[in-house]
Amino acid sequence: GPSCVHAPVQAKDSDDDDDVTVTVDRDGFMDEFFEQVEEIRGFIDKISENVEEVKRKHSAILASPNPDEKTKEELEELMSDIKKTANKVRSKLKSIEQSIEQEEGLNRSSADLRIRKTQHSTLSRKFVEVMSEYNATQSDYRERCKGRIQRQLEITGRTTTSEELEDMLESGNPAIFASGIIMDSSISKQALSEIETRHSEIIKLENSIRELHDMFMDMAMLVESQVSIEGPSALHPPAHSGT
Repeated sequence: GPSCVHAPVQAKDSDDDDDVTVTVDRDGFMDEFFEQVEEIRGFIDKISENVEEVKRKHSAILASPNPDEKTKEELEELMSDIKKTANKVRSKLKSIEQSIEQEEGLNRSSADLRIRKTQHSTLSRKFVEVMSEYNATQSDYRERCKGRIQRQLEITGRTTTSEELEDMLESGNPAIFASGIIMDSSISKQALSEIETRHSEIIKLENSIRELHDMFMDMAMLVESQVSIEGPSALHPPAHSGT
């Protein structure tokens, strides 16, 4: 069938001249491949910069009991940007992987193929690293938001264990979550509004963490033994110490 390799590589007899023409044909293909590599590398760097920016937004939002909407919107934009770029990277890595597999299926091993495999593996590892960092950032932020809720509850004389708080958070709806708290304590409006703010941040995070996890499982297959990513523990990784 038609191969996705742009330069048709004909079955060659042992004539050396043919080899030369094939090499020339393949040069264009490798140039194109390296352009792709540069593009992917650029996307990964962009995600990395965005993750740093996300950390700054997290700190800004946590620093204020009622953070301004603009900062929260900027955070959401960054998150959606990371997701879009990550999906681009993932599909580009996938298509490189498929073209490599196709050539391996035809038993073509060449220096070019080895170069492409090495590049693919390096990029995949870089990608998983930056996405792991993002995942750790999200989880860390979730813990810190949770800590703020816990503190506000303590001020009102209500102590909760981490597990109890998790159960309350499971309810998904900030209003329900908050009304449960109003019912049994004389809580100030200000404390309540902070609790609602932190809780809605957590809800936004949950979706993002879930999506990341799905993407991870996919990438983990691709990187397999290079970086081990466990299942659901990616949702609640051990406390992340900033590197």
